[in-house]
Amino acid sequence: MATEDKNRATAAAILPLVGGAANVSSIAHCMTRLRLGLHDRSLVDDEALKAIPAVMGVVEDDTYQIVLGPGTVARVTPEFEQLVEEGRAAPEPATAAAATAPTTASADELAAQGAAMKAARKTKNATPFKLFLRRIANIFVPLIPALIGCGIIAGLNGLLVNLGWLTSVTPALAAMASGFMALIAVFVGFNTAKEFGGTPILGGAVAAIIVFPGVANIEAFGQKLSPGQGGVLGALGAAVLAVYVEKWCRRWVPEALDVLVTPTLTVLVSGLVTLFGLMYVAGEISTAIGTFADWLLSNGGAGAGFVLGGLFLPLVMLGLHQALIPIHTTLIEQQGYTVLLPILAMAGAGQVGAAAAVYFRLPRNESIRRTIKSALPAGLLGVGEPLIYGVSLPLGRPFITACVGGAFGGGFIGLFNQLGDKVGSTAIGPSGWALFPLLDGNHGLGTTIAIYAGGLLVGYLAGFLATYFFGFSKDLLTEFNVSQAPAESTVAATGGPASPTTGPDSPAKEPAGV
Repeated sequence: MATEDKNRATAAAILPLVGGAANVSSIAHCMTRLRLGLHDRSLVDDEALKAIPAVMGVVEDDTYQIVLGPGTVARVTPEFEQLVEEGRAAPEPATAAAATAPTTASADELAAQGAAMKAARKTKNATPFKLFLRRIANIFVPLIPALIGCGIIAGLNGLLVNLGWLTSVTPALAAMASGFMALIAVFVGFNTAKEFGGTPILGGAVAAIIVFPGVANIEAFGQKLSPGQGGVLGALGAAVLAVYVEKWCRRWVPEALDVLVTPTLTVLVSGLVTLFGLMYVAGEISTAIGTFADWLLSNGGAGAGFVLGGLFLPLVMLGLHQALIPIHTTLIEQQGYTVLLPILAMAGAGQVGAAAAVYFRLPRNESIRRTIKSALPAGLLGVGEPLIYGVSLPLGRPFITACVGGAFGGGFIGLFNQLGDKVGSTAIGPSGWALFPLLDGNHGLGTTIAIYAGGLLVGYLAGFLATYFFGFSKDLLTEFNVSQAPAESTVAATGGPASPTTGPDSPAKEPAGV
């Protein structure tokens, strides 16, 4: 089957299992997940979705998220969007709508049930802090593909410069690698205004002031400004301010004058505040972030790496890892790479090691072993959701021991940072083996790669040993080290240990991610 046909087939398989086109309110995707807004969550068939070969797992948050993996999700999403548009244009047969509802419940009752579930889920996840972090993520996540592409080109260019090869080409590669980073503030401003409900181009226009070379002639707080001072943090603040100024203008400026006055006042007021306030303040904050990161790893070393590597998986589960995105981007702007990402990537190494230990500790559970075999290649490349949601998290204790593996891997890299060998990434997004092309440091590419590879090996080994010897209680082994039917029903239905389903006709369910 051609790749295009395969992606469309995947989209076609997903659509009816999420309630059809009429049940989809919004469609988006990140690096690995198709994120859907749904009118009625009760119409989703989770188990059937997990059985689709291309689906690695499902996650429920403020949106319903289907894990497809990097590359695949970017190709399936447009096909899915097209199918939804086609489905909305065509009238749905009445029989199809009737088939989705049990005969014991009316359509109104089902709608009320779905609305109640949706409200409960939103209430659970809609804390002000989490909503703020999601907004931050929505601003920076769309920039990740460009960061990755430019980061890889930067790494290739650095390698060629060091080897003295293709000297006529390396300046062109340097321009390609640096062009986006030189203007990243503009893209941040554009996305910020869009996310906060303003006119995106006005947010980009105000943020562009920060990178304009002419700001070097302006003095604020007794100091000459520097082009780019404040970086992405300044751009974010400037664009948020532009949104509030624009909204005030829309409220008070007469409609006849709105098209002239509102954009002018938005850029003028926000621009003046940015030049004579925000650029200086954001510049100081950005400098403080870089200084603190260097101090933390230079002095905390192994201890800091141990804590960061060990806590990253829980941060991901809580959605708090999104707060790190602006910090990574700021460090890349300042130093050319972020020293935090390689340490945090060790959490994935611990997860891989833990999954391998589960594979050997449960030799009779064919279902979980099959899940591990199918998800392990993605885990090695830094896509951890299938192993997290399909293996370690449902089992409970192996999730903790996976964090232990991440902690030891992070401590290994942190130790070398303390000894003066910095290991950084020129972009954010990938981890695991996929991070190798993006690595950079202060002592040559060979040394940097060796340290990062050593950290992965330590994470794999520590996660494996911690899980093998401490990841299972006797009761847990008794419960799960059995033939697939009892274990599968337990994992899929409860997400943890429970009484096995009895009876020869009991349906066998696959763990999440299969």
